[in-house]
Amino acid sequence: MMVRPILILGVDIISENPKRFAVVSWFNGKLERKGEFTLYRLIRFIQAKRPDIVAIDSVTELGGDLRKFLRSLPPETKLVQVTGRPGEQRSLQSLAKEHGIRTTDRFDPYEEAKLSALLASKGVGYEVLAFEDEVIVKVTRGRSHGKGGWSQDRYRKRMHNLVRDKVREIGERLRRAEIPFDLETEERDYGLARGEFRVYASREELAGLIRPMRGGDVEVRIQPVERAELGFAPLRGEEAVRERRSIIVGIDPGITVGIAAIDLNGRIIALHSQRNMPVGEVFRFVGEIGHPVIVATDVSPAPGFVEKIARSFKANLFVPRESLRIEEKNELLRSLGISVEDDHQRDALAAAYKAYLRIKPKLEHIEARLREAGLTKKADEVKALVIGGSNLGEAMQKVTKRERPREEEPEEQESVDVRPYVRKIRELEGRIAFLEREKEELRGIIREQRRTIERLERRIADYDEEVRKKVLRERELEAKVKRIEILEKQLREAKAVIERLGRDLVKVKRMNVVEVRGSAVPLKVLRVLSWRELERIEREVGLRKGDVLFVLNPAGAGKAIAEELVEKGIRAVISESPLPQSVAEVLREAHLPFFLSNELDVKRVDEFAVVERETLERAIEELLERWAREDEEREAERFLKLVEEYRIERIKELKRRAEEESKGS
Repeated sequence: MMVRPILILGVDIISENPKRFAVVSWFNGKLERKGEFTLYRLIRFIQAKRPDIVAIDSVTELGGDLRKFLRSLPPETKLVQVTGRPGEQRSLQSLAKEHGIRTTDRFDPYEEAKLSALLASKGVGYEVLAFEDEVIVKVTRGRSHGKGGWSQDRYRKRMHNLVRDKVREIGERLRRAEIPFDLETEERDYGLARGEFRVYASREELAGLIRPMRGGDVEVRIQPVERAELGFAPLRGEEAVRERRSIIVGIDPGITVGIAAIDLNGRIIALHSQRNMPVGEVFRFVGEIGHPVIVATDVSPAPGFVEKIARSFKANLFVPRESLRIEEKNELLRSLGISVEDDHQRDALAAAYKAYLRIKPKLEHIEARLREAGLTKKADEVKALVIGGSNLGEAMQKVTKRERPREEEPEEQESVDVRPYVRKIRELEGRIAFLEREKEELRGIIREQRRTIERLERRIADYDEEVRKKVLRERELEAKVKRIEILEKQLREAKAVIERLGRDLVKVKRMNVVEVRGSAVPLKVLRVLSWRELERIEREVGLRKGDVLFVLNPAGAGKAIAEELVEKGIRAVISESPLPQSVAEVLREAHLPFFLSNELDVKRVDEFAVVERETLERAIEELLERWAREDEEREAERFLKLVEEYRIERIKELKRRAEEESKGS
């Protein structure tokens, strides 16, 4: 069978400030010195090579960057502390000798990194656990849909539909993979504004199943849940298993998690509730109380959080036929004669006790049979086996075999020659004495090395302080120079603005004086001649009968808006450029005067414009007189045309009659 080759990186610290590390790689029995890395370069190197294990003698060498380092590791990469879990650590040299690894210079960081890699390759060490077996997957829209307008509304609905489809897709993938989860959504526009999955699986289980998405219409973010405290698990998984009492556990999931535990006699053992309690912490809390044989919930169907707990403990999952009502939960608590701190503890305890009541007849039957067989001391163990799926006879047989008394073993034993063991003990005592002397010598060397290190560290600290002060002075000076340049630029821009505003202020004052004296007419300025601009003017300053409008850009206006101006009783329209033909025809027909701004010498500053009253009145009077003359001329022409048409028709009629008379005679 082919064995997948693995890559291990051994790491040891060279210096603290700045942090620099020695790195040695182990690949299929071959060691290679990779060189010296800063923390940033080390993280980039690990992300590029994606090793199976990063081995280090103590995670304290990473200091305050430990959490950052763990977050940056690829999902398949383990950080291993080869010297053991905290409080039980051994030296690299002693571990190396124990596993037959030759050591040289213990003060060489590359030698330490090599030993870490070799020990990890032999399965020595503890994996550092930073994350729970729980992942948050958030699905949201990726782009902003802007504001206002029908097109933005359609785009927003489309985005919410895409989010809904992505949530459904992820949920279906998790169900096909039989991974439990809980889902919270926010509905919007017949779709979803966001969806948040709480998936009860590790990052490794989700690898390839759900992929993060950034930058498109929909974003998918995957965020593992960090442990409150780091955990340490042996690489070989060789932990002692101790006997624990069997319990029934009720779980109420949510933002605040409720936990209740009762024994197989219905006695309450624990009640607890806590906000934002991850599944790993729930698992540890329950594991310290006992071993669950049943994990219960008060709702149907069971939440994914509860399924995950039951699956982790290999316990039976109890789900009521229908979700328990509040009255039923309160009645269960009254029968127990106990009060709880909050609703979460109530729901968890009700679930656990409901599960107990479901199996209580079976438990009472088991106790009766055990009393008959004289096995009452092992009642909990037999009950747990029966609940787990064994029949009563098999369970009693298993317990009886384990409890068979040792008196059945033969009491007499053959005599043993102890002399070889005595000689071996003396040899070991001599070896211990030699090692004690060597230990004292090494302690003396260590003390001397520590004094040397302290002396060198003081010299380095003094030098670093001088360099730091020099760098700070240079940075401070550079920052001040940049600040001066920015302020000078802002000053120049402010002066230009002040100068422009000063000129405009002079014009405004002149216009204001003219308006106050009554010699000028204020104009209401429209940027364009459109319905939206008319609404803005009416909303901001009002639009009344007799107002004079000044239009900067009339292009694009139509007949309907011209009729609106006529209906509102606008006195005159002044524009920067000629009005569209359709607008001009409507205004001419309604005798609403319109002019170009250069004809009236309009004075304008930003959103304020005026025209001399005398000029405007004279222009309006002249234009209306001209239009009146033109109307009279058109009316006279129309009358003469009608008379001429009547004369021609009369002549034709007389000719026709004359012809008819001549034919009759």
